[in-house]
Amino acid sequence: MSDLLERLRGRGWRLTSQRRVVAEVLDGDHVHLTADEVHARAAERLPEISRATVYNTLGELVTLGEVVEVATDGRAKRYDPNAHHPHQHLVCTGCGAIRDVHPLGNPLADLPAEQRFGFTVSQAEVTYRGLCPACAG
Repeated sequence: MSDLLERLRGRGWRLTSQRRVVAEVLDGDHVHLTADEVHARAAERLPEISRATVYNTLGELVTLGEVVEVATDGRAKRYDPNAHHPHQHLVCTGCGAIRDVHPLGNPLADLPAEQRFGFTVSQAEVTYRGLCPACAG
């Protein structure tokens, strides 16, 4: 069973066939699919699944904190199931591909105290941008 499915089962989330197929489609370390991509892949496995069911399920997974919504540069939101492992994102400015990266260091610690303006900083999001090999080629 996938990591995401195990976490959902552990939370007692009711796994209907539709919810299960959405979770299965999302499973993987570097999966950052749009809702339409999730629907297309889910429909390959379960042809009767509706777009509304996919959107509702994604919304529930985000609310549960099991999937992270990633928005970049005005493109369609993508859904990242790697919600429980700290990481940053590497985004292709050409095609919009997203990869998880694990840079060295701690972005919270790297912000000097004088630049925190009295904030108690609890999280940092760093996005690296560039061209993937296919777009740069």
